[in-house]
Amino acid sequence: MPVPLLRGPAASEESLTTVLVAFGANILVAVAKSAAALVTGSASLVAEAAHSWADSGNEIFLLIANRRARRPPDRAHPFGHGREAYVWSLFAAVGLFVAGGAVSVTHGIQGLIHPEPAERFLVGYVVLAVSFVLEGISFLQSVRQARSEAGSLQRDLIEHVMVTSDPTLRAVVGEEADPRVRSAAIRALLEMPEVARVTYLWLEIVGPRMIFVTGDVDLTGDDTESHVAVRLRALEAKFCASPAVAGAVLSLSAPDEPSLQA
Repeated sequence: MPVPLLRGPAASEESLTTVLVAFGANILVAVAKSAAALVTGSASLVAEAAHSWADSGNEIFLLIANRRARRPPDRAHPFGHGREAYVWSLFAAVGLFVAGGAVSVTHGIQGLIHPEPAERFLVGYVVLAVSFVLEGISFLQSVRQARSEAGSLQRDLIEHVMVTSDPTLRAVVGEEADPRVRSAAIRALLEMPEVARVTYLWLEIVGPRMIFVTGDVDLTGDDTESHVAVRLRALEAKFCASPAVAGAVLSLSAPDEPSLQA
């Protein structure tokens, strides 16, 4: 069942790569700033180094988010663990805000109490250049991931970053899937020989690039009630074969319900 607009394992691996690249970049930037702080004894560089180490720590939250969200469904979590990604991403966002704010305020107070003369500009320029290169690599990887996903979703880059369900780019939760994903799901159902028409469909995001499907369909033929139930369960299983579908519940359409169009 093709639901190409919410790719599964390949997109998850791309997200993991993005987080790992950002983590590595932050570590190297923190090391560069720490080395410069040791050489110069600058309180400003000490504060900047602390900020970069805090950024590196926040990337760990995103790594945890990616790992825990990819765990398979179990009895307690029948739709999988995708929503954990949003919780750990929230921790990362709060950590970044608190750590960055605390370092900035502390550095500002220290600068007012113990002002330092500006000196050793060369060291600062070198650290700035190293940071620019490393952060640029991380940024380009994020753009690469976003551009690839945006292309498969027929979106432009900015639109995708604003609406994606992937918290490594932007976190959203508790909303219906993109209309283009909905259209793809309707087409996928109508392409199945068992389905004559679709009269209702609701897609809810339950994790990064993961949806739960609820819908009403009119099956072909005129089977008995027991056989229809078996066919519906088989249709749900077929639909859930896509790695982008966490689960599906399908019911029969009423004869007077209007059909949906892709």
